[in-house]
Amino acid sequence: MRACVLTVFVLGMAPLQAVAEAFDSCVAGLRKIANAQGISQSTFDLAMKGVEPDPDVLKSFDYQPEFRTPIWDYVSGLVDEERITDGRERLAQWAGVLDKAEQQFGVDRNVIVAVWGVESNFGRIQGTRDLVRSLTTLVCANKRQAFFRGELMATLHILQTGDIAPDALVGSWAGAFGQTQFMPTTYQRLAIDFDEDGRRDIVNSVPDALGSTANFLHRAGWVTGEPWGFEVQLPANYSGPSGRRTKQSLAQWTRLGVKRIATTGSKPGQTPEAAARSENTQAALIMPAGVEGPAFLVFRNFDAIYGYNAAESYALSIAHLSDRLRGGPGFATPWPTDDAGISRAERREVQQRLLDRGYDIGVVDGMIGAKSRSAISAFQSSNDMPVDGRAGQHVLKALRTSK
Repeated sequence: MRACVLTVFVLGMAPLQAVAEAFDSCVAGLRKIANAQGISQSTFDLAMKGVEPDPDVLKSFDYQPEFRTPIWDYVSGLVDEERITDGRERLAQWAGVLDKAEQQFGVDRNVIVAVWGVESNFGRIQGTRDLVRSLTTLVCANKRQAFFRGELMATLHILQTGDIAPDALVGSWAGAFGQTQFMPTTYQRLAIDFDEDGRRDIVNSVPDALGSTANFLHRAGWVTGEPWGFEVQLPANYSGPSGRRTKQSLAQWTRLGVKRIATTGSKPGQTPEAAARSENTQAALIMPAGVEGPAFLVFRNFDAIYGYNAAESYALSIAHLSDRLRGGPGFATPWPTDDAGISRAERREVQQRLLDRGYDIGVVDGMIGAKSRSAISAFQSSNDMPVDGRAGQHVLKALRTSK
């Protein structure tokens, strides 16, 4: 079985036995590295017992939604009424823990809860892949080998300390785990025992997960009392500077004709001036869909969120969800598309309607994976629609009206 799976690691017609031996050789090399880093033989042997490469991990490595999904699809799936309602309930339920996190780290509770909601749907979806298997696959497949080797060694250290039980150390294809999806090295550096039970358990303890997330954002440079940014209106035919790294003062942006759109990015009752602190505050202009779509001036706190997952689409989704949790509105400027994104409830509807027509979409879960995209493509082809496998408003309307 393992020899068959291992064919994903090689090109050409290498004998399967040779491929299996190559994987075993890789694991043997990892054993030496682990021992040199203080991992005991027993910990390593227990962790690696029966480990085989996971070909689905490599497929996921090559398909990362933050960088492939249209921004309007990405945001609509993460910031919807369902998650906003859930988030507000969690804000009330865990108010005491969030009070403590704000006092200790100075990080806005709405942002902490937004991260929790986006990363694991408030603890409901933490991932199911064995971390050791996923990370060993990535190391031995030479996919950013040095990076994933460090994450694997950190995972072995976590197993050795016993803070988290082996059967609970599961997560995403890339090794992120827990209610707010820390990478193992991040866990080692920044996870905290916020419920004071003697263990740093971000899998089963909500206080540990929320406190650790607050600690992460604090250490990433969060500025207490300042907003992440706000939506702006660009002057006609704007062709000036943009990009998260291109910062200049608010006064300079004003001279370029960039104007704030009221209400977004500030706390209730907070004036634009108080939100921005001063005309000397440094900000960057981001335009995730180009000059025709929503544009935003972003501050240091946006960069702190970006540090959690290095994608502007991700940081914007967290920032926007935090605004919605505190009662803010949606974006004033529409996305530049005639086929807008759909919510998770609407995605489940797309899947159910496809299933009712006999398409194999797997589980109706609102997550548009390979099977759902294939089914959508087949439906589009049979209905003379452009074939792209995308779950948008056009597909939803077609499914609702076609027989």
